[in-house]
Amino acid sequence: MVAFRTILVAVDFSEHASRALDTAIDLAKQFQGRVHLIHSYPIQPILVSPYDAAIPLDLDRELRKLADQQLANWADRVRKAGVPVETFTSPETPSEAITRYAEKIGADLIVMGTRGLTGLKHVLLGSVAERTLRLAPCAVLAVKAS
Repeated sequence: MVAFRTILVAVDFSEHASRALDTAIDLAKQFQGRVHLIHSYPIQPILVSPYDAAIPLDLDRELRKLADQQLANWADRVRKAGVPVETFTSPETPSEAITRYAEKIGADLIVMGTRGLTGLKHVLLGSVAERTLRLAPCAVLAVKAS
């Protein structure tokens, strides 16, 4: 059996991500592993609109600060379960951030929540889970919320 010691969990603060984190904690305990939490908050610093409005450049810093605070709460949950944890936030698109960070840390497994997208939106965009599966340098476990 493969030992999943370096486990990356993609977190969007949803119920799906919460279930994925529970699964990752269980696997980390089983294999004496470490959990890495990643959250992606992609935003373009400048937005051209018919109103000539721009997103302030410091918005990125504020979003990162808020993401780091939320991620710290999730990391506390992992620590309370007795599992070592590290966190990382990224302004990249989710699938790119996840796969790039998985490569960087030498992840054995990516654990993430999944949601079913349907219709045209799914056809045009695909899902983060599907794109991550195609790009991932390691195994990917997609966990449903219910």
